[in-house]
Amino acid sequence: MSERIVITGVGAVSPLGLSASESWQNAVSGVSGVAPITQFDASDFLVKIAAEVKGFVPENFMDAREARRRDRVEQLATAAAKEALSQAGLIAEDVDATRVGVVLSSAIGGIGSLQEGIFTLKDHGPRRISPFLIPMIMSNGPAGLIAIDHGFGGPCFSVASACASGADGIGVAWNLLKSGMIDAAVVGGAEATITPLGVGAFDRLGAMSRRNDAYQTTPAPFDKNRDGLVMGEGAAVLVIERESHARARGAEILAELAGYAATADAYHITAPAEDGAGGARAMKLALQAAGVNPDQVDYINAHGTATPLNDISETRAIKTAFGDLAYNIPVSSTKSMTGHMMGATGALEAVFCVLAIRDGILPPTIHYETPDPDCDLDYVPNQARQKTVRVAISNAFGFGGHNAVLVLKQYR
Repeated sequence: MSERIVITGVGAVSPLGLSASESWQNAVSGVSGVAPITQFDASDFLVKIAAEVKGFVPENFMDAREARRRDRVEQLATAAAKEALSQAGLIAEDVDATRVGVVLSSAIGGIGSLQEGIFTLKDHGPRRISPFLIPMIMSNGPAGLIAIDHGFGGPCFSVASACASGADGIGVAWNLLKSGMIDAAVVGGAEATITPLGVGAFDRLGAMSRRNDAYQTTPAPFDKNRDGLVMGEGAAVLVIERESHARARGAEILAELAGYAATADAYHITAPAEDGAGGARAMKLALQAAGVNPDQVDYINAHGTATPLNDISETRAIKTAFGDLAYNIPVSSTKSMTGHMMGATGALEAVFCVLAIRDGILPPTIHYETPDPDCDLDYVPNQARQKTVRVAISNAFGFGGHNAVLVLKQYR
């Protein structure tokens, strides 16, 4: 029997706070991170709202020189990793650092720096392009910098599977640990796409909410009147280890990362399969990998984007995976508060599952007012709920038809 994989640290910088604990407390309180965009002038855009990280000062987490050389996505990842590693007490000098990996995913990478570089090239010519532009735009930049910052010499890379990137990266690292290749890993996701290009391009897909004058009511996952996602940003990081490694260090174990599975819809580049078959298969396979029966699941953190297509597809996927049990399992979308953090979102939602297990509380789906006949599960509407959580699953689905599912368990 392969060794159990456990979680010893979590960190986050999100639209709900500058730490995992602050983000979690605001999620449990039903606080919305959505507000008018401040990072650029959106007056000419049809979408003028986003879930931005507020009050983030990079120099509080790294020296000013390093901050200037890092794109916002790398700055956010740096901060979240420091928090997770501090909680885990994982220091390179105290372990075999060559057996500590970093799998820190980003779907897009440094799009802000890329856009700025293109403007500089156009307006001032190639000699004015920053010599740091390439390391600032690489999607593996956050992973590489975390390894450099902390001296970890194991496998180091980023997984790109659109909005499933963070969850898939965690799952890939889980497999590396299961195989015995490494002893511990720093995993998660980071994204910083609230830029003119990012917001404009996503809006052109028709996927975004335009409730600019009523932003306190959006996004509204699973609600009949939902009108699309709200773009978010941030980073979330977990430290995961082989159980024996964590226990030998005397680390506090927060939860067990018990299972992972990934599938492809093989259907459409941006739309989910209407029947949710790929997502259902991923849930079933992840439960099998975890050795968990469907009737043992206490909570599902949904992908729940608030787009018309996703929420129906995911509801059908859950019903296919769990049958009649689906109606007894609370399902919530924390994107109703954080917005959609793209490649980072699955990682933050895994962190929220860990904290739901720790605290025995389910975060709500806020902005839920009008039931949709096609979305008829228990979505924990508007108010957090006390509940013992022994097993939670986190769904992350992405453009390209990617489905990633993580199973997290109370550690015993």
